[in-house]
Amino acid sequence: MKLNEKLYVSSSPHIRDKAKTSNIMLMVLIALLPATIFGIWNFRSENAWLLVVVTTAAAVLAEYIYEKLMHKPVTIRDCSAAVTGLLLALNLPPTLPVWMGALGSVFAIVVVKQLFGGLGQNFMNPALAARNFLLISFTGPMTYFVYDGVTGATPLAELKAGEAVDTMSMLVGTIRGTIGETSVIAIMIGAMFLILMGVIDLRIPGSYIVSFVVFIVIFGGHGFDPQYITAHLCGGGLMLGAWFMATDYVTSPITSSGKIIYGICMGLLTGLFRLFGGSAEGVSYAIIISNLLVPLIEKITLPKPFGKGGEK
Repeated sequence: MKLNEKLYVSSSPHIRDKAKTSNIMLMVLIALLPATIFGIWNFRSENAWLLVVVTTAAAVLAEYIYEKLMHKPVTIRDCSAAVTGLLLALNLPPTLPVWMGALGSVFAIVVVKQLFGGLGQNFMNPALAARNFLLISFTGPMTYFVYDGVTGATPLAELKAGEAVDTMSMLVGTIRGTIGETSVIAIMIGAMFLILMGVIDLRIPGSYIVSFVVFIVIFGGHGFDPQYITAHLCGGGLMLGAWFMATDYVTSPITSSGKIIYGICMGLLTGLFRLFGGSAEGVSYAIIISNLLVPLIEKITLPKPFGKGGEK
């Protein structure tokens, strides 16, 4: 037998694990079900289910067609495209036209994922990149929120304007917002499932949330006000982003200390955008900017190889 038939050469890092990509992605899909089901029920008057179905299906179809046209192996069975499509749908307002959701899915899969080499090669989270693409391209529909037939600002925007908000409604999810971000309870049910299954590491969401809380306590102007802190944690897409998008294997660091630094970067950036920026949100931009910093974070946190000389 020839040598090249015995050995398979691939790029680093060379990490082995029994878990397959398809199994991990399937568990993420299962973990997203509570937030998805609640969002569909919460925005049933706006037919949120249709946007969820079309956006998810468009992501899978876009990956299938692209790989067929490029004569590449079809990878839709690994469920990564379905996860991207569903995450994008959960980050969209329920009233968004379905064609915009489909366009966002095509952008996420083709531009952000496939053009950079496919799964494992994208430099930022595809779902969040697509959300920001839609936000820039269609600002009006992407910032139009309704609940129970009544339009208005999200609780986070009201909080930024100095108005009082109902933190219990924000915790349960009976508020205006995107399809999957409103119910913290539903999000945490899915997050606990991923933790118990060993899919995500607590270092990233933990350092993200803690650093964000410290930032708003220092600069928020309310001191250590539990209601103010709770409203910020429950509002916007912070919980959905911290547990389901910041922890993306491809766009987050692999080192233990790197994960903590990465989480702190997201926490500080989210606080900066929310308190001092023009928008009440900031999670999407914070995660994407931190994604771009991951190569630098890994460079300074990778341990030195055994036997390598010290610094001169």
